[in-house]
Amino acid sequence: MNPFSLSIIELEKKARSIRRRIIVLNAESPAGGHTGADLSQVELLTALYFRILHCAPQLKDSDERDIYIQSKGHAVGGYYCVLAEAGFIPLDWLSTYQHADSHLPGHPVKHKTPGVELNTGALGHGLPVAVGIALAAKRNHSKRRVFVVTGDGELAEGSNWEAALVAAHYQLDNLVIINDKNNLQLAGSTKEILNTDPLDEKWRAFGMEVTECRGNDMANVVATLEGLQPNGKPHVVIAHTTKGAGISFIQGRPEWHHRVPKGEEIELALEELKDE
Repeated sequence: MNPFSLSIIELEKKARSIRRRIIVLNAESPAGGHTGADLSQVELLTALYFRILHCAPQLKDSDERDIYIQSKGHAVGGYYCVLAEAGFIPLDWLSTYQHADSHLPGHPVKHKTPGVELNTGALGHGLPVAVGIALAAKRNHSKRRVFVVTGDGELAEGSNWEAALVAAHYQLDNLVIINDKNNLQLAGSTKEILNTDPLDEKWRAFGMEVTECRGNDMANVVATLEGLQPNGKPHVVIAHTTKGAGISFIQGRPEWHHRVPKGEEIELALEELKDE
């Protein structure tokens, strides 16, 4: 059971707070950030950490805690903001993002940041490790579940599909793979750079149970994740999101893969994110 178990309204309010933190964190970073990627996954991570995961700072040493892996490691800014809101790290650490000797480097590093379960950054590494953890949990008869968020562009990495074969072979229904399908990557649209569609058919061909959701619709995300049931197959949730979701002048624009808000853009973004 999740220690927070927030309602949908509370989760939506939490997501707005996290988005505000993402804007400020990236704007203040001396090394830039990945604003668009951070924003697209907000509902997914908020639902996980404040409703779905059996995971909290007080459970950090529990062998039964759920495991979350941020495979799209470049979207670490949003991940840090969620960890801060959930109490894994102090809120004032966010102002040190990517500063020298910070606890919050530009990709997740386990020994630097409490709550981070795996060093990620090179794409295609998160899912294979998640499969190994899920397999170990199965063999130890643990109730642990393993969740991993991947980018859709990241699925061009063959290591993901090798891991999928293993996950299906060992019937890892304690594994949940969430594809943040925002259809954009570093240099343009995923469809133009390397088309991975139809994703649902590919995952099913590899032996997965596939569900799709509106990844920036909190109620739909929660309903989808809570509806997953053990059935002998690993779960894949294709979350249709918008890169940069929540900010009108950022969303759907590939240049915000590396851009961060500056000057008037900061105030404009924060104005859009006021509590309703």
